[in-house]
Amino acid sequence: MTLTSPEAFGLFAGLPVRSGVTVTSATALRVPAVACAVGFISEACAVIPFKLHKEVTDEIQRDHRAYKLIHKRANGWTSAGELRGQLTFDALLTGNGFAQVARNNQGHPIELLRIAPSAVTIERDDYGEPSYRIELKNGGTTVLPFTEILHISTLDGISPIDHGREAIGLALASERHLANWHSRSGRPGGYLATDDKLLADEAQNILKAFQDGHTGEAAGRPAIFDKGVKYFPLATSNTDAEFFNNRIEQIREIARVFRIPTTMLWELSHGTMANTEQLALQFMQFTMLPWLARWKAAYARALFSPADHDEIKVEAEPKAVLSVDFVAQATAYSQFIAMRAMSPNDVRHGLNLPPHPMATNSPIPTPPRAARPRPHPRRNP
Repeated sequence: MTLTSPEAFGLFAGLPVRSGVTVTSATALRVPAVACAVGFISEACAVIPFKLHKEVTDEIQRDHRAYKLIHKRANGWTSAGELRGQLTFDALLTGNGFAQVARNNQGHPIELLRIAPSAVTIERDDYGEPSYRIELKNGGTTVLPFTEILHISTLDGISPIDHGREAIGLALASERHLANWHSRSGRPGGYLATDDKLLADEAQNILKAFQDGHTGEAAGRPAIFDKGVKYFPLATSNTDAEFFNNRIEQIREIARVFRIPTTMLWELSHGTMANTEQLALQFMQFTMLPWLARWKAAYARALFSPADHDEIKVEAEPKAVLSVDFVAQATAYSQFIAMRAMSPNDVRHGLNLPPHPMATNSPIPTPPRAARPRPHPRRNP
């Protein structure tokens, strides 16, 4: 690659943006809106359970060797949900998250081990098939095929932080401006003037004495000037008056970068009791469903044998995120049973309860209709 190619920008992540601040994955997390968006998406991937189902009958495959890795524990010290959260967090910050598949002597997967994104280089052949070059801690490298790496990436392999560097940089600059504003006790700047001509050292000493004695915690103290020095405060500019609106707009820009509703970032200026619930559903439909689809494909690619792709499938169960109040849930289940779409044991399964021995496993049948009496044939007059 050349130094001007987009791929080389990651080597110089310290380059500042137009606002004059440096935006990296570490500095971006100092913006509360960025930390909130990254936390929402990664933690949602962590709490949503994944299970294996039979392709035809939709029966849960608890005995499959990959079931434990995607539903219970990824390894001895990391749960399956924690690993999903960590790899999604890595992908949001760097564009990619990686975990190596550890196998036993029979080639069956037994553990998933996270790898730092900085230690992995993706290489592709002429047909686009990826392989992963991993830098080992002892200084060597190893190359693994795509079947040995659980790989989670964004849509284009570039993190939202890189896509929104200017918006995040402006938010950082706004935070710094606000901090400097409050360090001067929220007072606008001003200037010192005198009719007498001052030497450079005298002007510096007067300015330093004024800053040390009348800014920060010392603000508001009486000021005494010598040599005819006068202080002239400056009026607040229109930019300072609109500073609050600018900060709100930066939250909205960051929400667009991460494709998340603004209400999820606690920007509730346009949030109401009526639309907040709908925006939460939009978060699941337009933000989380693509991430869940990436996880299902990554699990199948790394943990399934060629025969497994035709027999079983990975399914996410977002009920933990889409939970509703008990009355609405009971009403919905009652309607499903009445329309014969679910059986009572299906409802118990949805409530994480064991099947009831007295309940039927099939939807309630429709009672037969009574035979209607046929009319007598019309007699001839």
